[in-house]
Amino acid sequence: MDKKINNKIKGIMPYLDKLPAVAIIHNIHTWNVVYMNAFGLAHLGISLSELFEMGNEYHRIFFNPDDSKEYVPKILGMLERNNNGEMISFFQQVRTSVNAEYKLWLSSTKVYMLGEDGKPLLTLTVTIPVDAEHNFSSKVDRLMGENNYLRSNKNSFATLTPREKVILTLMAYDKSSSEIAEKLHITEDTVKTHRRNIKKKINAENLYDVIKFAQAFDML
Repeated sequence: MDKKINNKIKGIMPYLDKLPAVAIIHNIHTWNVVYMNAFGLAHLGISLSELFEMGNEYHRIFFNPDDSKEYVPKILGMLERNNNGEMISFFQQVRTSVNAEYKLWLSSTKVYMLGEDGKPLLTLTVTIPVDAEHNFSSKVDRLMGENNYLRSNKNSFATLTPREKVILTLMAYDKSSSEIAEKLHITEDTVKTHRRNIKKKINAENLYDVIKFAQAFDML
């Protein structure tokens, strides 16, 4: 099987090395990279042998782990469906070293080779950087930021009681404690207690923080 894998990779290498994009082949049994084209290696500033030595550390070093929660399930679903014509596209935050800043890339993955059992063995991913000067990039950055905010605050949202969610929404509309108390038929002191607890739970210091949280979780 190793010989078949090597022959399969050698057959496409000349084409991938001409691409103005990063091309990566993974062995999904190990999730290790078994090939990266010249463009990708140059971008990361490493050799193919150095990449092989990294093993699965490659993913930790170069990719934002939070993103994987979004696209890994999509890739796994594609592999399970085993449809050779299917392709999954997704955004990733990529960096060139541990200390470098993440940059946004657009990637597409498909099954490249089946194993002797007829199941996916190799995947091919082609990825390109999103032009930071393009208007589309700023929109994607905003969406990625909102998505990251949701992920980092979902546990806080889960701690809110139904009553606290109602009061948080009213707080986001800049309703006073007396206005909230009158609307919900509770005492103003009770409202003030709820407000303190809510701000503590969602780590809000001002009205802006409350509005941002409420908007993120579709409470407005």
